[in-house]
Amino acid sequence: MEQTIEQKLKGLYELQTIHTKIDKIRQVRGELPMEVADLEDDVAQLETRIQKIKAELDDLEDDIVTRKNLIKDSQANIKKYEGQLTDVKNNREYDAISKEVEIQGLDIQVSEKKIREFEYEISTKTQIYEKAATDLESRKSDLDAKKAELGTITAETQKEEGELNAQAETAKEGIEPRLLTAYSRLRNNAKNGLAVVTIQRDSCSGCFNQIPPQRQSDIRQRKKIIVCEHCGRILVDEQTALETETA
Repeated sequence: MEQTIEQKLKGLYELQTIHTKIDKIRQVRGELPMEVADLEDDVAQLETRIQKIKAELDDLEDDIVTRKNLIKDSQANIKKYEGQLTDVKNNREYDAISKEVEIQGLDIQVSEKKIREFEYEISTKTQIYEKAATDLESRKSDLDAKKAELGTITAETQKEEGELNAQAETAKEGIEPRLLTAYSRLRNNAKNGLAVVTIQRDSCSGCFNQIPPQRQSDIRQRKKIIVCEHCGRILVDEQTALETETA
């Protein structure tokens, strides 16, 4: 059976009323879900950063060990070459061995310089690591607090929101697809989620622009669906709203 315009308007207003209640519940949660998601991202990023710095510190420690071993090898070679100097037979051999001693000494200097550089880098990265670790603990603490707060609010409102969502789905069944599509588009585009509004003080209660008397009269007659000329929201008269809310 074809619905009358009045029935269609009441159906749309009923759906809007349910959605407004759901919106209010979600407003209670506020920005908490987004804050939790942001903190989770921060924690994940800090954990990744800390792991990377730890790997870099481990590599630097390995580099120091390698350089220290090279120094030991060079010192052993110097000792060996210095022992050979006592057995040289000519200046040519002496110069060649002395050159090897000099090269080993230079290698030691290079390794010692590298070790100092590695130690400085370790000191710098350790400070970064410690700050990141402190930040991580702080973010984790904030995350735990926000999760607990969100959990409490969700537990308090979950049942009511579930019931309202079920009511909204039932209400949608009584609205023709074309109108439901228009309603959804209006609701998504409106900052306050209002797609169906009443006339209050001769004005649209959605955008607060004044509605001409003749247009108000047309709305009260409920012979066609009328939208606000300024914001495009569907308009219903206060009596329709009252009858819907008390039905």
